[in-house]
Amino acid sequence: MPDPDSHTHVDAPARRIRVALILTLATMLVEVAGGVMSGSLALISDAGHMMADAGALALALVAQQVAARPRTLRRTYGSRRAETLAAFVNGIVLGVTAVWVILEAVERWRTPTAIDAPFMLAVAVAGLLANLTAAWILSGRGATHNANTRAALAHVLADAAGSVAAIVAGVLVLSFGWTRADPAISVVLAVLILWSAWKLVTQTVGVLMEGAPAGVPLEELERTIRETRGVADLHDLHAWTISEGFDILTVHVVLDGAHHGTDVAREVGERVRERHRIAHVTVQPEPPAVRPSLHPVAVLRRRRK
Repeated sequence: MPDPDSHTHVDAPARRIRVALILTLATMLVEVAGGVMSGSLALISDAGHMMADAGALALALVAQQVAARPRTLRRTYGSRRAETLAAFVNGIVLGVTAVWVILEAVERWRTPTAIDAPFMLAVAVAGLLANLTAAWILSGRGATHNANTRAALAHVLADAAGSVAAIVAGVLVLSFGWTRADPAISVVLAVLILWSAWKLVTQTVGVLMEGAPAGVPLEELERTIRETRGVADLHDLHAWTISEGFDILTVHVVLDGAHHGTDVAREVGERVRERHRIAHVTVQPEPPAVRPSLHPVAVLRRRRK
């Protein structure tokens, strides 16, 4: 009988991402209007950042639904990789957005413009509150964490950093009349966004390129298998990640001839699951290599006589 809570468990990340998307879109519209009316680059840049993030969150929402689909005859692992693909695209969008912010900041540094600091400050504070609310929803108690929701959270936190930058710029302009504080702080924000984008892209590329699971050195896996009773040798050891929390290992083990292949395969699987937390293990046992007995030619000739 299916678990009545399973559907709720699957839908929980989607609901959180959906609420974060609505808050991001609303804040983006407010910052667009506020940036135009106050002349603040930080607000306009942050609004552009939020526009990209809104698209990324929408992509994450779709990917969350796709990833929950059951496996098919064509996709035997289901659509779990959709989450990783969405996280990868999110990282790329973050990087492109950061470059755009830097270009805009350089142009505004060259040609400073008047800024309505009090209005800019009020809009930035409202944006920060909205971003922190979205971040709390995505990471609050009971949240289901995976690569997709963490990517969405990274976007929201980057938006919050943008709002903080706008607040600091507004305070500097209001207190000292330094209009270049606006583009200067936007560059600082862009560097932080680039760092987040780099980490996100490298992590997801590792999964998409079927690298070894994070935190599981292949040397340790091989040592665990070789130390299992009945294993004389091994070959074709492969370990990779389908999606967050779905690691796979396959290996061919050569038996020592003193233990049954089924028992050896079962023990290898149990040791790998226990020591390395890889639940999906496939072990192919192979008989010991047969070494032919070679006799000197003289001995063979005597036998013929």
